[in-house]
Order: sequence, then structure tokens, then C-alpha cells
Amino acid sequence: MPRPTISADRMDDAARAGWLYYVAGKTQDEIARHMGISRQAAQRLVSLAMSSGLIRVTVEHPIARCLDLAAALTDRFGLRRAEVVPTDPGSDGGVVGIAEAGAGEIERWLRQADPLVLAIGTGRTLKAAVDHLPPLSCPQHRVVSLTGSVGPDGSAAYYNVIFSMAETVEARHFPLPLPVYVSSSEERALMHAQPMIAATLALARATDVVFVGIGEMDETAPLFLDGFISRSELSDLRAGGAVGEICGWVFDAEGRFLQGARQERTASAPIPSSDRAVVIALAKGRKKLPGIRAAIRGGIVNGLITDEATAEALLAAQA
Repeated sequence: MPRPTISADRMDDAARAGWLYYVAGKTQDEIARHMGISRQAAQRLVSLAMSSGLIRVTVEHPIARCLDLAAALTDRFGLRRAEVVPTDPGSDGGVVGIAEAGAGEIERWLRQADPLVLAIGTGRTLKAAVDHLPPLSCPQHRVVSLTGSVGPDGSAAYYNVIFSMAETVEARHFPLPLPVYVSSSEERALMHAQPMIAATLALARATDVVFVGIGEMDETAPLFLDGFISRSELSDLRAGGAVGEICGWVFDAEGRFLQGARQERTASAPIPSSDRAVVIALAKGRKKLPGIRAAIRGGIVNGLITDEATAEALLAAQA
């Protein structure tokens, strides 16, 4: 007796249920509530995802809605790369989905045979992505950090990911041995003029692909929580129009980098121009929406890995 044909819609539902169960770690009861179905139906969809070969370690079947959203983001904003993963219901801060997608994108670039320069930013989401990378041997490539590796207290910056990347990826790595911020523009000029640092900054300018996180500028701003700026400095930046930051570079709602003493003391490498490089941001969530929108609007980034809810909000704001 021939095996019954399974509809595309049912396979999409099975892929979604499988992703929520195996990647996001949701229970079958939670999946049922999220999808508006019974627990038994959720259990059958998870089983179908496994029996149909959709599940290995991650879900191999692309969810049609995510593909549609990625295509819409590309068309609407002129992005060179967009990927959308399913939204993890009830979790605005979880990054497991985009971390895995980010790791997959980084891996695709590093598996290229031709030598390239890959620049890497900093942040929790990016660190999670690097933690998902498999061991890779790619000695033909160079990996350069865009931001300083020294924390505000002089310790190694925890979310500077180039060192954890060096443990996994066999390539030449170039950290930036600087703090994120220095005391004056004169001190920055002096440090940037050092031959070793100048060479690293030149390499950053020659990058082919860039991966960055986007920090919000509210009370949960990573720059504030991690001690790089004070509460009064955060208030001043917000009063000046700050909505987001990348590698310590703060920008307004139009994607214009703020001017002033704070920016003049930013020791990070400038974000490579999206006119010549592929600059991919890994970011999601309500708190990051203003920063994501601004970074795209201003052309700071030309690639985005995000989730469904964030993609829908970006598209709705531009409708």
C-alpha cells in the first residue's frame, strides 16, 4: 500500500514543532499552546518531524514563513543577506535560534577555498554563535576583531569573541589589544599609531565579511550593564538621540554615528563600509528594534539574521 502524501502545510507545521522542541527546548504543552493545537497533535507533529528526516541536530526543513520574511527583508531594504528563524514564544531574550543560524553563516564563509578576511564584533549573541561553530581548519583565512579585548577594569572583555573563536577555528586571528573606550582622542591617536595596532586596523579596513551584534541604548544597554559607560553617560547619549551601538560606536535613529567626546574616545576599529563588505548583524527582540532599524536605514549593515517577530515588526514599520 503506497505511503500517504503529506501536504506542504503539514510539513511546515512539523518543521516548526520540531524546531520549537529540539532547538528552542519547548515542551509539547508549550508547543500546543503556541500553535493553537492539542497536545496530542503537537506530539504527532514532533514525531513526524523526526520520522520524515527533518530532524538531525537542527531542523533541515526551511519554514516557508521564515523564507518569505527573509525575501521581504531583502527586497524592502536592499540587503545582501537575510535569514529569519522561528520566534521562540515567550522568550524575548533567548538567542539560541539566531546563534545557530549565525554559526551556520560564519561556517559557510570559512569553508570557502579562496582566502578572505573575516571581521568579528562582540556581544552575547555573537558569542553564542561562535560557541555553536564546529572545529574548522581554514589557515587560508584571517579573522580580525573590530573591538578592544580589554574590559573597563583592565580584565579581558568577556564578550570579545575572537579568543573563543580561535579555540575552534584554525586560522590566523588578530585581536585588538585595546579597551573599548580610552580617556581622550589624543590617547586613541597615540594607541592607533602603534605599528601592531595600525596593522590590525588596516586589516579590519580590508575585510570581506563582518559579523556584529547590535546593542540597545535603554537601561539594559550592554555598554551600561558591562560597565563601559555610566548611567549619566547613558542618559546623555540617549538625550543626543542614541538608539543603538555596534562595537562601541553609537548611532541615532537614522543610522548616523553620534559626534562628540564619547565617539572621539572610541578605540574600536571603524565598522567596515557596507559599500565594499558584507556586514551582517545578528540581533532580535523588541528592545533592539530601534537599533536594528537604524543600522539598516543608515547602511551600517547590509545583512541581518533575526527572528520572525523582529522581521515582521521591521516590515510593518516600513509599510
